[in-house]
Amino acid sequence: MGTTTLFAQTINWVSMDEALALQQKAPKKILIDMYTSWCGPCKMLDRNTFTNKDLIAFVNEHYYAVKFNAEGNEVVNFKDQKFSNPNYKPEMAKRRNSQHELTRFLGVNAYPTMVFLGLDAELLAPIPGYQTAQQLELYLKLFKDDTYKEMNNQEAFNGYYKAFVPSFMP
Repeated sequence: MGTTTLFAQTINWVSMDEALALQQKAPKKILIDMYTSWCGPCKMLDRNTFTNKDLIAFVNEHYYAVKFNAEGNEVVNFKDQKFSNPNYKPEMAKRRNSQHELTRFLGVNAYPTMVFLGLDAELLAPIPGYQTAQQLELYLKLFKDDTYKEMNNQEAFNGYYKAFVPSFMP
């Protein structure tokens, strides 16, 4: 008789609408990976960071994870508004395209960006740039535990950053 693993091998990605619906039933914060099809560092995140077993287990337990094409054509209902990409060009799907309205609404202007939303889908912070699993761990724990609420200036964050010891294996 074989054994079964309790941990998923991949992050349980859901759509933005699904994450918002799930959040109403069982509150968790939302992590959005804002990516584009042409973004090299976005592909590195998929290949290197989002394959880390510790990160996968942590994200699946504590967050609803959304993979959102920041230049895609998905229609999203968020904060009583409908967001789309009216200037989307299908022939440009694999290259630079127009920016999605939700991308602008969340203040994202670089890719990749990890956007953290609170329990009421309020914007906590956009974190731009490629992150290793250990670098992303800092933010995953900062927002999961509400530690960010104790930080009212850059000096406080710098202290947290210097004292943080990652536990995710490389």
